Amino acid sequence: MNSSFYSNSIKDLVDELPETILGHLAKQNSFSLEALQRNAWLAQISILRRELRVLTSGWVAFEFAIPRMGKRADNIILVGGVVFVLEFKVGTEQFDSAAIDQVIDYALDLKNFHSGSHDRPIVPIVVATGAMDAVHSLIWADDKVAQPILSNGVGLGALIKDISDQATTGSDIDVQAWLGSGYKPTPTIIEAAQALYQGHKVGEITRSDAGAINLSQTAGCIAQVIEDAKSRRHKAICFVTGVPGAGKTLAGLNLVTQRTNAHEDEHAVFLSGNGPLVDVLREALARDEHAQSKLTGSTIRKADAERKVKSFIQHIMHFRDDSLAGPNAPTERVAVFDEAQRAWDRDHLVNFMSRNKKGPPDFNMSEPAFLVSVMNRHQDWCVVVCLIGGGQEINAGEAGLTEWFSALQTKFRDWKVFTSRQLAHRGYHRGQDLSEMLSGLDVTVYEHLHLAVSIRSFRAEKLSEFVAAVVAGEVDAARDIYDQIKAAYPIKLTRDLAVARAWLREQARGSERVGLVASSGASRLKPLGLNVRQEIDAKHWFLNGKDDVRSSHYLEDPATEFDIQGLELDWVGVCWDGDFRSINGEWAFHRFTGTKWQNVNDENRKIYLTNAYRVLLTRARQGMVIYIPEGDADDPTRASAFYDDTAKFLSECGPSFL
Repeated sequence: MNSSFYSNSIKDLVDELPETILGHLAKQNSFSLEALQRNAWLAQISILRRELRVLTSGWVAFEFAIPRMGKRADNIILVGGVVFVLEFKVGTEQFDSAAIDQVIDYALDLKNFHSGSHDRPIVPIVVATGAMDAVHSLIWADDKVAQPILSNGVGLGALIKDISDQATTGSDIDVQAWLGSGYKPTPTIIEAAQALYQGHKVGEITRSDAGAINLSQTAGCIAQVIEDAKSRRHKAICFVTGVPGAGKTLAGLNLVTQRTNAHEDEHAVFLSGNGPLVDVLREALARDEHAQSKLTGSTIRKADAERKVKSFIQHIMHFRDDSLAGPNAPTERVAVFDEAQRAWDRDHLVNFMSRNKKGPPDFNMSEPAFLVSVMNRHQDWCVVVCLIGGGQEINAGEAGLTEWFSALQTKFRDWKVFTSRQLAHRGYHRGQDLSEMLSGLDVTVYEHLHLAVSIRSFRAEKLSEFVAAVVAGEVDAARDIYDQIKAAYPIKLTRDLAVARAWLREQARGSERVGLVASSGASRLKPLGLNVRQEIDAKHWFLNGKDDVRSSHYLEDPATEFDIQGLELDWVGVCWDGDFRSINGEWAFHRFTGTKWQNVNDENRKIYLTNAYRVLLTRARQGMVIYIPEGDADDPTRASAFYDDTAKFLSECGPSFL
């Protein structure tokens, strides 16, 4: 992706003929140049040539690429030590909220992910050429990103000069160094899926820190396993592990899109048992393809886009049910199983089959055993890629990693197995003897099959370590880690839900997404207006805008661990109930049944509840507020004692109260 369609010094821009500039823009434009776009560019060129004459130095770019978002800013202007981001609305009489959000998003993207802009003041400007002149007040946030300035274009150059003269920046921006500085984006899984679906490679849309084991290396490792299986005609299974937020799902989506584009005969497919994730990704891709097609003039109906997406991302139950219909090998040669640790054990799957009258009456396999057996129907080669999250099992019947190895050990010993050394970690094997599980199998260890660094919380790579210490009850370790992340990643506590909502709204800028989450067992948040048993529609909750009451932005309907696992928001409000409560520094486990709380004694259920809170506490990319109710002396199901020790413990872990 070219960084811009046209760029030049301001001095040369002013002297350039408008037709010459337009020619550069048209040449770089991959779409047919419609009259509307042509006229918009000409108006832009005219305004900037006229207004920027007052500047003696500086640099300007048209259609500057914002890779993480897959979009282009209308203009970037560098003057002195300040970065100006411009969004033009030619002929528009109003400063609409969508344009304001968009220019803020561009500014924040540069601030967060572009090395050359990290320490620079950034000023977003919306230019609505038909609007009345606006009052220009410059208000800076703590990160030196200004609140957006609204202009009709008149006096724009003088405004830019005044801001540049007043800003304390240290030194002027070296344009070539600025352009050459690293761009290290961390897209949301939705943004990443859209970019990959449009043909971008994972290396183009994700960070490339030398210190991180990055996604490109993992992608290359898996691709090599597939090529070897294909050329040598054997069957292989890869286990890709990673810390929460490390990009396992992104790695899987990248693999499927790249194989689909380059090797259509493989029919690579992304499979997940996570219904909300499948629904949200499908809807996001379909909406995006429909919108992109409008830009090219070849409008694709949304229904057609949805059908196309369904072959790329499938719910694992549908794949399983199709495979039960007959003995033939599936069309897919490469199958990626997301969150493979959540596949069902034998008892759970057999009971499900019996209740729903699916499959043969003598069905007697776990989900991992059945899924591998389906791919094993291929006579020559196939590859299964299992994406594994440690400590992510959150529901009864989820087998964890051990069931996959049991299936390979008992029925598929001829398969080649590829893992990282991280499978020895307790979070993946649940206390089982890993060496015994691997005994006799053809195992190859590749270090790049583990993703060690979280990219979800780009402000705090150690967030998952902090959360792990919190849910383990390790207060000293949690406090030490929090001291390392608190400057970049705020975590606040409150006993007032209204305060939590207000804090979330204050943090979010542009289209940054906020939302409330709570565990599926948080039944006694209902008197506070938070009903976890009221199912959300994930497509609306995650994708719809601020004006839709069904969206996360409204901060009304909480998402549970089942709704939000694998997805993320920018700012999260974690609503804590009495199901997971601290008592004298130790976690106690409870379930609300009928009219009262009951102790949870089953060890597996304790694991699921711990993991539920682990999931909830690792959903925020930029920061979170944790709301712990005060309790109600008149309601024995919401006694203050159920909450006070939890609030005390969390504060001892480092976060402060608002």
